[in-house]
Amino acid sequence: MIAFLKGVLAGKDASTAYLEVSGVGYAVGMSQTALSKLPEAGSPVEVHTHLQVREDGLSLYGFLSLEEKALFERLIGVSGVGPKVALAALSSFTPAALVAAVAAQDVAAVQRVPGVGKKTASRIILELKGSLDQGFEGLFDDASQFAAPAAERLAGAREALLSMGFTSAEADVSLKGAPEGGDEGVLLQYALKRLGANS
Repeated sequence: MIAFLKGVLAGKDASTAYLEVSGVGYAVGMSQTALSKLPEAGSPVEVHTHLQVREDGLSLYGFLSLEEKALFERLIGVSGVGPKVALAALSSFTPAALVAAVAAQDVAAVQRVPGVGKKTASRIILELKGSLDQGFEGLFDDASQFAAPAAERLAGAREALLSMGFTSAEADVSLKGAPEGGDEGVLLQYALKRLGANS
């Protein structure tokens, strides 16, 4: 199993990063969000990876955070969801926003992922909701020691709500009274529950 790659970014296109590690070039599929955060070609880079082994070949997928990798692996475990859809989900949402949408059982939000219809969205929520109840938020435990300041977490939650189609006013109102010590995922769940109650 290839857990991570550390080398030099040789280049990238719309869906793939090309990493040179000790003279070997690796094509690594990544979300558009992760690709946009990569440095210029020729810069040192390290990505967490997931190796998919199939009869027709090997595919390598890369992530800039362990949370993104963990969520990708949960998503491809859902029946009918492959790597392309999982990467599209990570391109559409931050890990915290997607976890919050699943926790709130927000089918409409999950449907915003390209290639995901109502049935697939419902299946994603159904199959991941149980994991969430058993500590799915643990995806973010590793990052707790690097927790962002409260204002930054609140801004991140607000940005995620806007990306999910809510207005600025709705986002602001839904986050009022949010738990002060909560991480971005907790803040999003709080906001989505309030928005659901008001709809």
